[in-house]
Amino acid sequence: MTDEKDLSNDSPVTTRRGIRSFVLRQGRMTEGQKKAYERSWPIYGLTREQGMVDPRQVFGRDAVLNLEIGFGMGKSLADMAEAAPEQDFIGVEVHLPGVGALLKEVEDRGLENVRVYSIDANDVIDLCLPDACLDRVMVFFPDPWHKKRHHKRRLIQHDFVQRIRHKLRVGGILHLATDWENYAEHMMEVMNEAEGFANAAGAGQYSPRPDDRPMTKFERRGERLGHSVWDLLFHRTN
Repeated sequence: MTDEKDLSNDSPVTTRRGIRSFVLRQGRMTEGQKKAYERSWPIYGLTREQGMVDPRQVFGRDAVLNLEIGFGMGKSLADMAEAAPEQDFIGVEVHLPGVGALLKEVEDRGLENVRVYSIDANDVIDLCLPDACLDRVMVFFPDPWHKKRHHKRRLIQHDFVQRIRHKLRVGGILHLATDWENYAEHMMEVMNEAEGFANAAGAGQYSPRPDDRPMTKFERRGERLGHSVWDLLFHRTN
């Protein structure tokens, strides 16, 4: 999320799908994050090497399944999981301090409904999750890549959205949020043209922030300063 990531290094890293939408930033785990990672990764961590998973086996039940891509330091994901213990949550984050921070939240709150990938979200989508397994996909405050020449690195693109669609159940929700107006406009353009999606708020409309999307400290501070946040909620229709 924008308030939780160090943007000091903007060197792109290539992957099997081309240029990534994120950069591998420097940063060390705190001692608490490191210990939580060592204790809890074997319990809550998921890997590419496991291949295609069955979420019912992963969580030991059949429940509403949410995927958050790029959870930052994990507090919002932990808040959502704690508020909805009847639902299950998979988080994806490449930065290890964030993974450690989420696992510490999981330990401190005694959460059993969270699992974590620490790999490229593209690999999670392509290699790890079966089609039509997700009820909701959340991408909150992804890197905006605000310079025009960097727009191609933005995560929300036509191909990515279609690959997400196949992982959602019909009726499932893709929930996007950004605090960059130009990125909000880009997201809306992509989603308006996306096959198999319908805008929950009506054509071309942004949605009010749903109560179940936690508001970050950064967002509250921005709100006091008059900054805006744009939420987009789209349902899979077919």
